[in-house]
Amino acid sequence: MDIPYTVKPREDTGLYNAKLGIWLFLASEVMLFGAFFSAYILLRVGALPGTWPTHLLNIPIGTVNTLVLITSSITVVMAWASLKLNNFGKFRLYQGITVLCALIFVGIKSYEYHDKFTHYEVKLTDGKVYNGHISGSPMFMNLAKLTTGKTAVKEIQFIPDPPKGEKHAAHPEPITIQVAEIKKLECYGPFHSTYLAIYFTMTALHGLHVVGGALVIAYLWGPGARMWRTDPERFTNRIEVSGLFWHFVDLVWIFLFPVLYLL
Repeated sequence: MDIPYTVKPREDTGLYNAKLGIWLFLASEVMLFGAFFSAYILLRVGALPGTWPTHLLNIPIGTVNTLVLITSSITVVMAWASLKLNNFGKFRLYQGITVLCALIFVGIKSYEYHDKFTHYEVKLTDGKVYNGHISGSPMFMNLAKLTTGKTAVKEIQFIPDPPKGEKHAAHPEPITIQVAEIKKLECYGPFHSTYLAIYFTMTALHGLHVVGGALVIAYLWGPGARMWRTDPERFTNRIEVSGLFWHFVDLVWIFLFPVLYLL
């Protein structure tokens, strides 16, 4: 038995089944991300003046990632338009670029995450605070790991960040910090502050959507493309539906970038 409205639009909505389904799904996604954006706004507005962290993210890298996603939204439309023009070869080209852009986006975001987990704040017993990298850039280092184990570390080589506001300033010379003088050692992970907890939560959730959407698009680019030979119109509809999800992923980032990086 054939399922109705897989290609032909429904009389009541003017949409075929998959397109109606993706719009309902995207409505639930709007509520999901809307809750996180609302929480962010309330926490930031409620923070005491001067306590909300700023300038913790790499704006140039975030800008590049924004351009990558915008490019992928263009190519996913071009892929669908190519099928409408019965040009399967161009569809494969544009959709391949879309998958490549997704991989680039995830790669850049992974680099940003790695940088945060190897960037440390060190508070000393005399009240001094340093921000920077430990020589060797270990991840998830803390005071307990330095002072316990078979060989306890007595000192660390710390590379402080350049002074804020000096864009082209060279990194200060590495300094030696005695472990006995360290009161607190913590990387800039999600546990460092409320702001970073929100940053990691929202960008990781968005990243999962990027990976999920890219997997679907890659499947339709590869094994799923066999449907083009047997049912081209239904296959074209599948590309349109996957493209609608991809546009939503792009739109979420368009809001995440200024909210987290610029404001």
